Amino acid sequence: MKILPSLKQLEYLVALDEEKHFGRAADCCNVTPSTVSAGIRDLEVLLGSALAERTNRSVMMTPFGQEVAGKARSLLRSGEEIMELASARKREPLTGALHMGVIPTIGPFFLPSVLPDMWRKHPELQLFLREEQTEPLLDKLRRGVIDVALIALPYSLEELDVQILFDDYFQFACSDTHPFAQMASISQEKLDREPLLLLAEGHCLRGHLLEVCKLEQHQNHTEFAATSVFTLVQMVAANMGVTLLPELATESSVVRDARISLVPLEQPSARKIGLVWRKSTHRREEFEQLGKALVPRFSKV
Repeated sequence: MKILPSLKQLEYLVALDEEKHFGRAADCCNVTPSTVSAGIRDLEVLLGSALAERTNRSVMMTPFGQEVAGKARSLLRSGEEIMELASARKREPLTGALHMGVIPTIGPFFLPSVLPDMWRKHPELQLFLREEQTEPLLDKLRRGVIDVALIALPYSLEELDVQILFDDYFQFACSDTHPFAQMASISQEKLDREPLLLLAEGHCLRGHLLEVCKLEQHQNHTEFAATSVFTLVQMVAANMGVTLLPELATESSVVRDARISLVPLEQPSARKIGLVWRKSTHRREEFEQLGKALVPRFSKV
């Protein structure tokens, strides 16, 4: 029988590949730097090739080390799925630990309205939340750092499954002193002429506004790019431009208390809110139950 790398050695390698630092890799694995260093050396001896280039200040993975680390992630994920499968047989759905990611344009507007009731009905559920932009969040989902993610669609979801929860419609937002503030609806033609405020690059809401609302050719973007919906609302209230806000955000006190007006679009457009998980997971039924539990809490569904 061939001698194979241990899961611990592979765990050290993946941590080193991600952190590029022995101390931080050790912290991720809850061991000492010398333990990680020794584990990597033993793995290099076993494989007969260098996995990392070490200097006093940094660590650089060799091409072979990067390739091995990629395969190690897959093996570690399979090991975690074995434990998930065993754990799922011993407990009821929506009990125990569940790590959920959520994007910033959903989390602060949606979760406060659904989590209190969720915890009352499922008191044994230990929900750990992580808020990040879509791409790093999905990367963590694929690597097994989180179990599910609450995101906005459309978005590329290779190797992932999605449960659509509801449509989140956009509304035109302008200062309450803007000429369009009292209009019954806003046409595409009028929208195209306005100074449109957007979130900064990296926020999927920016892409949704340009794509879903047919604004790809919009030439009137301002030089300002907000880092959050909250900042965007304040910029609109200051009459620095107009924007489109998802309905989830318009229900928040931040929007209700701001000096802005909301006007429906003549041609309704929406992003879709979905719960996403890995296709390989053994907790599919539990995640589907979670999605169904979330939907009725949204008053517009």
